[in-house]
Amino acid sequence: MKLTRRHALCCSAALAAGLFTGLTDRARAALPLADGLRNPCRGALPIELARHDLVLQAFDGIDASLLCDVHAHLLGTGDSGSGCTVNPRMHEWWHPGDVLRRQAILNAACVPPDAASVDRAYVQRLHGFTRDFPPGARWLLFAFDHACDDSGAVRSDWTTFHVPNDYAARIAAEHPERFGWVASVHPYRPDAIPRLDAVLQQGASAIKWLPSAMNIDLRDPRCRPFYDRLARTRVPLIVHCGEEKAVPGAGRDELGNPLLVRAALESGVRVVMAHAASLGKARDLDQRSQPWRSAFELWVRLMGERESQGLLFADVSAVFQSNRSAEVGRMLLTRDDWHARLLHGSDHPLPGVMPLYAPAQLAAAGLLDASAVEPLRRIREYNPLLFDFVLKRHARVGSARWPASVFETAATLRTSRVDGDGGTS
Repeated sequence: MKLTRRHALCCSAALAAGLFTGLTDRARAALPLADGLRNPCRGALPIELARHDLVLQAFDGIDASLLCDVHAHLLGTGDSGSGCTVNPRMHEWWHPGDVLRRQAILNAACVPPDAASVDRAYVQRLHGFTRDFPPGARWLLFAFDHACDDSGAVRSDWTTFHVPNDYAARIAAEHPERFGWVASVHPYRPDAIPRLDAVLQQGASAIKWLPSAMNIDLRDPRCRPFYDRLARTRVPLIVHCGEEKAVPGAGRDELGNPLLVRAALESGVRVVMAHAASLGKARDLDQRSQPWRSAFELWVRLMGERESQGLLFADVSAVFQSNRSAEVGRMLLTRDDWHARLLHGSDHPLPGVMPLYAPAQLAAAGLLDASAVEPLRRIREYNPLLFDFVLKRHARVGSARWPASVFETAATLRTSRVDGDGGTS
């Protein structure tokens, strides 16, 4: 794809600003650019790629009725009446980092710059990507609540983007064969519990919090009623821990410490830690001196604790991004005692941010067969969702690979839910 000078400067600046990575300057300079800077969004997947051995092998042994991506973002600007918002900074050129972040995300989602409606174009393109998957495969679309201050007041200035629960529920209802939805309710809101009860009644598959961006301390007493309801209904809480760059929000990085998840686990909540906390560092709160540790190391510690058994899970979205250590992938692939607790997720639309993934680097690290590199590169130009799935199905360390159960996440999420009145649903 031929890049204009404007595109090259735009995307190079985005990388230099560290919009999606927590890399040092030296590591950021080494980010792969072989696949270009912008997603070419080439359209329908050619038949020769749809029938490529790499793709056919990826679906082999998978029960499509259980195949579910538990980490996919629903985004919009509100131009269709969706109620979605983006922070005004993301349109103001005197905040270039925020503008570039918005442009990179929309390009990754293949939303045309001249789209009549960003809301509609985002959903249409996402639904188009799903057509390359067999019937039965589904994606859980995330709502995203506002950030709130400590008093529970909405802070729009801290909110990078907002996706209402009603909108996520509506899009899922319009395409039930492909989409479910995940609600987001800030626990500091004065009406947080009625909001939580409402989304549970609407059929939300899980609740999503991003503590650092939303300003949520998982130890806050206001979270306890949430935990009680989630433990009773068996609805999972998806929590992003570790470093967050794509959605800076309130900027409370200390609230992304994986060890804080113990507050939910102690209440019996099933917790899915997004990305297995595979990026950034956090204080080791178990040590008097509180030294810095990798967030992933702290997640590993939690996984080994008796109290987390049957409660703590992780989604594997983003774990093969170029800003992750290869050791993260090696451990997740080879620790077969974890496999029943790992869930497939794509973090859509980020697989479409071209420099964030480098199959050639994964092959060099011994995590992928070299013969898979070129087909994956070509698949990605047409369908980043399919690229992400096929990559994960072929990732390996020697003979160690993820079993089908990692991708058949509907079996893990499926429970006999109990509603707020004590009945089952």
